[in-house]
Amino acid sequence: MFLALEICLTAISVALASTCAPNWDGLLGPGIRGFTGLAKRKKTAVAAVGLAAIAIRLALLPLLPIPAPDIHDEFSYLLLADTVAHGRLANPTHPMWVHFETFHVNWRPTYASMYFPGQGLFLALGQVVLGNPFWGVVLSCGLMCSAVCWALQGWMPETWALAGGVLAVLRLGTLSYWADSYWGGAVAALGGALVLGAFPRIRTSAAPRDALLLGAGMVLIALTRPFEGIFFCLPIAIGLAVWALRQDAYPGKLLLWRVGVPAGLTLALGAAWLGFYFSRVSGSPFRTPYQVNVGAYGLIYFLWERTRSVAPFHHLMMQRFYGSVSLLTYNFAHRHPLQLQGAKILVVWLFYFGPLLTAPWLAWLFLRPGRGFRGALTPEVRFLLIVCASAYLSGAFTIYAGQPHYVAPFVAAFYTLTLLIMRDLNGTRPGRCLVRSVAIMAAILFLTVTVADIGRFGPKPMWARMWCTPQFENRARARVLEELEQTPGKHLVIVRYRPDHDFAYDEWVFNGADIDRSKVVFARDMGAANRELMDYFKGRQVWFAEPDSPIKLLPYQPAIPSAGL
Repeated sequence: MFLALEICLTAISVALASTCAPNWDGLLGPGIRGFTGLAKRKKTAVAAVGLAAIAIRLALLPLLPIPAPDIHDEFSYLLLADTVAHGRLANPTHPMWVHFETFHVNWRPTYASMYFPGQGLFLALGQVVLGNPFWGVVLSCGLMCSAVCWALQGWMPETWALAGGVLAVLRLGTLSYWADSYWGGAVAALGGALVLGAFPRIRTSAAPRDALLLGAGMVLIALTRPFEGIFFCLPIAIGLAVWALRQDAYPGKLLLWRVGVPAGLTLALGAAWLGFYFSRVSGSPFRTPYQVNVGAYGLIYFLWERTRSVAPFHHLMMQRFYGSVSLLTYNFAHRHPLQLQGAKILVVWLFYFGPLLTAPWLAWLFLRPGRGFRGALTPEVRFLLIVCASAYLSGAFTIYAGQPHYVAPFVAAFYTLTLLIMRDLNGTRPGRCLVRSVAIMAAILFLTVTVADIGRFGPKPMWARMWCTPQFENRARARVLEELEQTPGKHLVIVRYRPDHDFAYDEWVFNGADIDRSKVVFARDMGAANRELMDYFKGRQVWFAEPDSPIKLLPYQPAIPSAGL
């Protein structure tokens, strides 16, 4: 529905541009002047963009409440956040860990998330300071939008930079799954924006402050999407190295102290802390939590990897996921490589551009009479095209069709290039009409999606995760959890699924960092072995939960057959 709506709005934009009607400059004159005035106050504009993203999400809270986690990754990030909130980086292995075993969580040598810590640190900030990890999501989205605006200011005039910041708010910072789940994306995008924004500023003034921001952005990327971050940072690093060799404004030693030392020290501190985090979780500063999880469950991520044997699974759901779904994905990636790569391109296109932002690209490519394509490829555009091409390469080596947050570090590069193209189009009257029309239609689309999201009229999220689709939410589990948290005493919930249960998007067995002190604990049904768990948690009210429709929560009956292996 939303894709059809966006296509219609795009067609309207093209039609209005072709006739140069209406006269947007005349109709929106006061608004344009106010917008320009704000854009000239660069620091204020950067702050206003971030605050706008936060304010819009807060204003929608009565109608769009704090989301309930559902995807495995979300629960894993929330575990990481809760661990940090308890003042540690990893938890000791629980003696009953087999009963709690679940997806994307390590149990040995420590009980911890398998993911890199960047997203979890922001969630922990929200949990500790403001009482709920979701506020860390809101903060990260606000900072991301501000950083995009700041990055664009280094590449183009301030008015266009502010327009790009507003675009980030409309398409990413308020209603996308980045802003309405715990899955992540905004933190990596924040790091990428800092790196991309620091690049032209260093080339202009070689200020130590910008070198520190460059290093800080690279550290954020290393803490979130390090593999994709290599493909993003490599062109930046090469570009700075070429500039340093060719420029003659600063002596080599001065440039080293003004740029190399601040950026290098920041990166060294970040790498040292990340190694310390690895050592606390995996026992070695050179072994990532992800590698620990892969070793335990055999999950495959890269095309060059091969299937491996792992220890026998304790639970049917785990075996089905790692032994069946993962293997099917692996086989598809090797048997249908072209379809896989096409799906990745589709994912990025739908989320970051869509039909509406594709229109300026097509106009720029094919409707440049007398100017030619070669003349449009300025050094800035060529460089950004190289950076964006790296985004595809970073995902080409994985077996998954992907999610948009896989290439989140490239957000600022995508929108910088798009805004440069729109600015170039603005030099002609039809191009100016198209740019104004696209901006108006983007605002209309945002308002439409807001209304639809409030009423939950939209479809369930597609695999391609378009920016305007609502997020999956496990409201049933959230309701049960809330009910038990309000019930006196402590509770143990033993979960049993039907054989056809959707374990990919409806998993219930996740727990916090301190399982023994949690008011509500979720565990898997293991038949007769449930007795040892019940003996361990003596004094708790024991419940039996069946998440499949109709959802049941009943006092535990030991005669229920086992769903384990």
